[in-house]
Amino acid sequence: MRYEMEKHVTGMDELLAGYAAGTLTYPAQALIGAHLELSGQNRGYVHSLETLASTGLADSDPVEFADRDSALAAIFESEEPIRDLASKRSCESDGRVPESLRSIIGPSMESVAWKTLLPGVKECKLGEIDGCDASLIWVRAGRAMPSHTHHGTELTLVLQGGFKDTDGHYVTGDVAFADDDVDHRPIADDGDDCICFAVTAGRLELTGPVGRWFAPFMRG
Repeated sequence: MRYEMEKHVTGMDELLAGYAAGTLTYPAQALIGAHLELSGQNRGYVHSLETLASTGLADSDPVEFADRDSALAAIFESEEPIRDLASKRSCESDGRVPESLRSIIGPSMESVAWKTLLPGVKECKLGEIDGCDASLIWVRAGRAMPSHTHHGTELTLVLQGGFKDTDGHYVTGDVAFADDDVDHRPIADDGDDCICFAVTAGRLELTGPVGRWFAPFMRG
């Protein structure tokens, strides 16, 4: 079952379990992987889940691997040797982009094509991936986003800085979870611009008076 960023996921425990089982959609899997890279908060829990899963796998009957030779040939015919690729990534990498997200964002923020949504708020849409929309959000230090709710589910991973909303305070490595029960107005911390990676299933709806005024300019 794919969690699909959907209503059956009610918090981090389900997401971490889905990550360990490999059942999350690709961008959600990458987001949780990046969370584990940036924060040690849930690594032990995920390790326990993966250990439990591997115990079950060890007790399973072996299954013959179909077309082994073709699969190996495809690996060895890769255009760029793995060692060279790792070296290239190391040279070009940006500490704000965790390894788990580089297949979606790229190795560096320097090439990100930001689009201004309103003063102090920018977005880079990364496209629809595996049924979810992925994007980067940049909010100037101390600036608030418009009040909004969600017709669906949104996961937000803080890559730089931090923000506050009605549910709490989130800093680098933290994951915020929102659905259609949440109507919030995130405010970036003072001192450092806030950059987040967001994965959404369903559309965002601006709810405050300022947000409703800007809504026609923020679609598409």
